Amino acid sequence: MKQIKLKGKDIFDGYRFLGANKVLVLDESGTVTGITDVTAGEEVQEIDGILCPGFVNTHCHLELSHMKNVIPEGTGLPGFLTRVMQLRQQNADQQAAAMASAAQAMWEAGISVVGDISNNAATISNKKNDPIRYHTFVECMGVADTGADSRYQFSMEVLQQFHELDGPMHSCSIVPHAPYSVSRTLFGKIANSPANSPVSIHNQETAAENQLYHNKTGDFLDFYKTFGMDISGFQPTGTNSLEAWLPDFSGQKMILVHNTFSTETDIRFAQQQASEIWWCLCPQANLYIENRLPDIPLLRRMNCNIVVGTDSLASNHQLSIWEELQTIHRHYPEIPLEELLQWATSNGAKALGLEGYGNFQPGSRPGVVVINQEAKRII
Repeated sequence: MKQIKLKGKDIFDGYRFLGANKVLVLDESGTVTGITDVTAGEEVQEIDGILCPGFVNTHCHLELSHMKNVIPEGTGLPGFLTRVMQLRQQNADQQAAAMASAAQAMWEAGISVVGDISNNAATISNKKNDPIRYHTFVECMGVADTGADSRYQFSMEVLQQFHELDGPMHSCSIVPHAPYSVSRTLFGKIANSPANSPVSIHNQETAAENQLYHNKTGDFLDFYKTFGMDISGFQPTGTNSLEAWLPDFSGQKMILVHNTFSTETDIRFAQQQASEIWWCLCPQANLYIENRLPDIPLLRRMNCNIVVGTDSLASNHQLSIWEELQTIHRHYPEIPLEELLQWATSNGAKALGLEGYGNFQPGSRPGVVVINQEAKRII
């Protein structure tokens, strides 16, 4: 079988930079066969940039792609969610085309794997033949304990539809949406779902979430009132939200998404509760909605496992992991590029439990991205 040999200005293998005098070797299918030293006389393609495994987008909402530019920036999360629910059917006739366009743009921008949130089966047709490897998080929500059974049953029926796609290019799990949108009973049902990993949840994306759990006040009360949601059964815990629900998932692999208002106390609590916690950053969405970033230096200082996502086109101007890394770099230029790229490649693959992605180990097929002033796929 013919070999493809690529030499860039450097090679990042998913973990570290290897230097300019290395050659990435793949077969015709794109499977990595090895990384070798430069040898005179070999047919090696010279690439003007850094060679990197395909990116892993650990958190995305492909089904909201038709909502690009529908919601203004700076609404705050409760206001943003209100508009999503009110305007979700706007441009609905364009949803399929918008999802296909967004997926193609992610592929061309070097994203090989997506952890995708789905509330229904709308993305199934897109995922059937897409070259991107998906893990679908079927999202379950409902604030009233009395509706927990029906909400859970509906999401399990959606999950079964996605299970029919499962194979080398797809997997799925059922997950809670967020602490402010899932009742205690529903949390328990999701936590006890068998063979269900990993679990993803929107975590502490707004100050109002912690305020709700401390004393049942704040902007979410108006949100519930707007949509006639019954929260009479909700009892504040007097703590930040994380302490209230995370013990239900003790020992499970968790992906906490956003973490914009997570504190050192929250992080220590999480590290004591779960056997494997991944902290997902979606910086451009955080700036779009709340105009605030998570305390990334704190996450690094506490040795947190960090991954990167894009959120949705309802809360972002593009779905590009490279642009997310650039945003982090602009705010925290002290973080080495090597570390940022690890978050976006091998860390993401580990968080989603996907071998063969996010690194250039022999036998893997992660895709190849060249990074220069921008990032683009070459394989």
